[in-house]
Amino acid sequence: MGDRHHIENSTFFLYNGYIVLRFHFLILFTFSHKLIRGEAILFADDRFRGYQPASLRKDFISGITVGIVAIPLGMAFAIASGVKPEYGIYTTIIAGLIVALLGGSRFQIAGPTGAFIPILLAVVLQYGYENLLIAGFMAGILLVIMGIFKLGSLIHYIPRSVTIGFTTGIAVIIFTGQLGNFLGLSELDKKEYFHQNMLEIFRHITQINGYSILTAVIGLVVIILVTRFVPRVPVLLVALIIPTVIAVLFFPNKIDTIGTVFGEIPQSLPEFRFPDITFAKIGELWSAALVIAALGAIESLLSAVVADGMTGKRHHSNKELFGQGLANIITPLFGGIPATGAIARTATNIRSGAVSPLSGVIHSVFVLVTLLLLAPYASHIPLAAMAPLLMFVAWNMSEYKAFGHILKLKTSDSLVLLTTFALTVFVDLTVAVQAGLLLAVLSFIKKKSESLQFDHRKLDLTAHLGYRTFAVKGPLFFGTAQAFEHSLHSTLQRAPNVIILNMSEVSMIDATGEEKLASFIDGVKKNGGKVMIAGLPDWGVDLFKKSGLYETLGPSSFFPDEESAIGSVTRLDQTAGD
Repeated sequence: MGDRHHIENSTFFLYNGYIVLRFHFLILFTFSHKLIRGEAILFADDRFRGYQPASLRKDFISGITVGIVAIPLGMAFAIASGVKPEYGIYTTIIAGLIVALLGGSRFQIAGPTGAFIPILLAVVLQYGYENLLIAGFMAGILLVIMGIFKLGSLIHYIPRSVTIGFTTGIAVIIFTGQLGNFLGLSELDKKEYFHQNMLEIFRHITQINGYSILTAVIGLVVIILVTRFVPRVPVLLVALIIPTVIAVLFFPNKIDTIGTVFGEIPQSLPEFRFPDITFAKIGELWSAALVIAALGAIESLLSAVVADGMTGKRHHSNKELFGQGLANIITPLFGGIPATGAIARTATNIRSGAVSPLSGVIHSVFVLVTLLLLAPYASHIPLAAMAPLLMFVAWNMSEYKAFGHILKLKTSDSLVLLTTFALTVFVDLTVAVQAGLLLAVLSFIKKKSESLQFDHRKLDLTAHLGYRTFAVKGPLFFGTAQAFEHSLHSTLQRAPNVIILNMSEVSMIDATGEEKLASFIDGVKKNGGKVMIAGLPDWGVDLFKKSGLYETLGPSSFFPDEESAIGSVTRLDQTAGD
């Protein structure tokens, strides 16, 4: 009976998976003519071009290797995110397969990552697991939209101080979040905020389990020794197996395990189930979905860039976002959590000799086979054995060197860094990213507003006529408009006959800058004067034509350079003298 149910369940999974994949391949075909950088997206995969049969062995070995690494991480990240470990395995299988087939990088390995832990845990604690699936589904749609409308390049404009700030903050949350498992505090309640979780640990500090600490320390020692002396060995798997074997042999039933806390991992494939999406839930989860999508985009593209640097190949940013989006749309339909490109697993894939995306496919198939054959044994894994794995991941993602370097600069970037870091740790990632970006933008505006320069001199061409030339250098936008207006205010009071504005070094003009300039020109005209524009770039002329300022001044008031404008003023002066 059990075998029959297993076969029916597997058949149901494969059939529904086939239907869903057909649906998304239809979407893929529909958008295949969307222009990106002037060229159509061609989803016919060129990543297999020139593939040789001899490469199959390399892809097979690398796929198995990275699959071995992905299994413990998938379970660990799921548990740390507040969900059952099998959901991390499902995510590893499905997202890894879809991104390998449809992503924009040859070597990308996708799955659950540590960067998602704080935001996913917050969603689970506040809204529950079912709504996490909806948030992941929404994030997938956003990623697909980002890919279709070629927004991949925009990710590169996020300041490094913001990314280092929230990445290091996430590392702190992951590291401290494992203290309970490390110490064997089984009665801890997960809280939404960092300080609440730390207080919870202190309240239960008398319940420390020595066996858990011993198990965790053994795992930590194994990680240090293997990393130092045999780095080619899959350290995380070894660091999981050795403490588990010791715990099972020498002190069984003394510490919490996956089985005692979460129950046995099902030895079967997940069932297809569409989330119960309502407009009310979309409104509630919109902010979380946006952060998941943004974070997923950053992580996946950063991972792809790392892969490019290691291999000399180039990824397609927008195609990568499209593939990541499809993965996050499909994965929740089978109970999986949000996924993105995993830098460490992608690097392992490359170092193991991967040649093509086939290694990512093999990685997913290996994890699937392992789930079907060995799932019952995972119930014996102690939570204390998983704690050092996540602490190791947190340490590697902390970027403490870059953090210290930016702090030493003592610039506005340092403030952005500390603000983003503190808000990530003590409030939440959504607020942290928003505040970090806002501070970075304000800092940028301040710097730009200080970059606007004025250089003016009086031209004494005659004794009775006044002429003045102003050289405007830098951006003329809302941040500098006030300074621009203030600098020219005294000119209106003295009312020279002709004012020449040399705008050859103006880098930009926005609506506010254009309005201030129009107001100044109007003031000069009311005082009986004339304004000439010299050296304005073509884009500026086009802007003035659209705004009507070109027509207001007249074509005769525009000159290719300052010398031409001065020559015109000289001729006017001579005419006036005659």
